[in-house]
Amino acid sequence: MLPSIDEIVSNFELLDDWEERYRYLIELGRQMEPLPDEAHTDANKVRGCASQVWLVTKLEPAGGRPVMHLVGDSDAHIVRGLVALLISLYRGKTPSEALSTDALALFKELGLSEHLTPQRSNGVRSMVERIRHDAQTALAAS
Repeated sequence: MLPSIDEIVSNFELLDDWEERYRYLIELGRQMEPLPDEAHTDANKVRGCASQVWLVTKLEPAGGRPVMHLVGDSDAHIVRGLVALLISLYRGKTPSEALSTDALALFKELGLSEHLTPQRSNGVRSMVERIRHDAQTALAAS
C-alpha cells in the first residue's frame, strides 16, 4: 500500500540527493496496487505521455460520500513512481476536492518540476488533466 501524500513529502524532504529521490520514486511505483492486465486498454491509456501510462478512476463510497480510487501503471520505472505520487495525492478525495487539488504545485514544492525532462513534465500534466477530466465526469454524473 502506498504511503500518504504527507509521508511521501516528509520522506522526500529527508533525501538530499536526487539519485536517492529517484530511487524513492521507483520504490513508490513498486508499492502501487497492481493494475489488472485487462485494464491495460486503449481507453485507459493516458495520451500525451512519452512512456505508456494507464489510469483507471473509480468512485467508491466512503463515509456517505463518493471518493476517488485510482489505479495506474506505466512501462517506465520513474513514471510508475510519478503515477504512484499522483495516486497518493488524489486518493480518498471527492471529485470536487480533486478539482481543487493543485498537483503541479506539489511537484514544484518537491523540486520535481526542475528535475524532470520536458517530456516527463508534459506526461505529468497529461496525467493530471486525465484525473481532472475523470473528476469532472463524476461530478456531472452525480
